Amino acid sequence: MPARKLIYGPHPVFRQKAEPITDVDEDVRDLIADMFDTLYDERGVGIGANMIGILRRVIVVDLQDGGVRAPLALINPEVLECSEETQTNTEASLSFPGISAEITRSKTIKVTYLDQAGTPCVLEADGYLATVIQHEMDYLDGRIFLDHLSRLKRESLLRKAEKYRARIGLQNSTRL
Repeated sequence: MPARKLIYGPHPVFRQKAEPITDVDEDVRDLIADMFDTLYDERGVGIGANMIGILRRVIVVDLQDGGVRAPLALINPEVLECSEETQTNTEASLSFPGISAEITRSKTIKVTYLDQAGTPCVLEADGYLATVIQHEMDYLDGRIFLDHLSRLKRESLLRKAEKYRARIGLQNSTRL
């Protein structure tokens, strides 16, 4: 199946909370497959379902360490614990092309989620994987990575993103 189109920000979908999934069925597995197709087509490391316009609590991640795919789908992810120790990484988003920012997040997290069979799982993630999961989970809660910055810095980067999108011809954004 072809990848779904990304929604580009700012867009109202990024301020909406995603709905929990009550039944992990074939429709959910199809959504996850579509999300991975989009992720790989866009050469990303993670996306939340609302990045393709679906307000469901699903994220997919694949860091592709050493060029090897290791897809991870998290349905209804919830952070159980996060370390007080933090790390700062340069973050960007497929939905906000042309910009990036230094964001500080917990270095280690423990997440509970359902896998594609509907089985409850717990994952302890640290380093870059922890950052990517937290970044994608923000989308499910109506937040974007720029919300971790001052209002002035956020507005400056959003203007830069709009200019970039206009220059390369990307559509569908409306003010957040």
